[in-house]
Amino acid sequence: MADFLNRTLIISDDPVRLPLIGSPWPALTIISIYLLFVLKVGRKFMEKRKPYDLRGVIKAYNILQIVYNTVLMSGGIYFLLVLKPYDMRCVLTLPLDHEYKNWERLLTYAYFVNKFMDLMETVFFVLRKKDRQISVLHVFHHLAMSFGGYVNITFNGYGGVFFPSCLLNVAVHVIMYTYYYLSSVSKDVQSSTWKKYITIVQLVQFLLSLVNFSITLMQPDCKASRNTIYVGILMSSTFLLMFSNFYVRNYILKQGKQKPELKSE
Repeated sequence: MADFLNRTLIISDDPVRLPLIGSPWPALTIISIYLLFVLKVGRKFMEKRKPYDLRGVIKAYNILQIVYNTVLMSGGIYFLLVLKPYDMRCVLTLPLDHEYKNWERLLTYAYFVNKFMDLMETVFFVLRKKDRQISVLHVFHHLAMSFGGYVNITFNGYGGVFFPSCLLNVAVHVIMYTYYYLSSVSKDVQSSTWKKYITIVQLVQFLLSLVNFSITLMQPDCKASRNTIYVGILMSSTFLLMFSNFYVRNYILKQGKQKPELKSE
């Protein structure tokens, strides 16, 4: 209990106060509005309306995500592989007086904000009446990544043991949003086998994250929170199983004639 209470003070010790951090209410408010819209209000609003043509908006959104994630990925690679602030066998949050703390804080916060930007994808589904794509996995994933990011920053601080996995996730998002954009301008890309390969990339991401957390857990002298590592292992394993099930159903068993939809992750 004492360790738990001490960890709740980690973010309050940081002198830099960033929006959405410090109190759970802003994040919870956004998530509540998101759920209310995609599960109830939005569907009711669209019930007797034709789907909106959002092709221009979605293209702009995809370009924004490509640029945002590419910049974030480049900064993350430079931070991790050039500045080398971490021992990769045991990644710990940098102390407040570390020379690269601002790098760690900025990159982590930019990733956190992007998880709320990702919520717009579901809003577009609702306005285009693509309700079939709003699955339990889709909604659960967005909730886990957005509010889970707030919880992790609050209890463990910026960066730390989740940083390598988040960097992998950013790289996958660059690939995914590039595919989304290209498929919006070319029917050839839309009907290609790239969906299958992107799903494989997603599975590799979860597997690498699982390996990373497992290696960290096996370091006897590593002071990273064991509970945080367990959560990372649980999340990686859960999504690995869910996306494996998606892959088997859509690309191996080939049940039905319907084309599989690429799952966002």
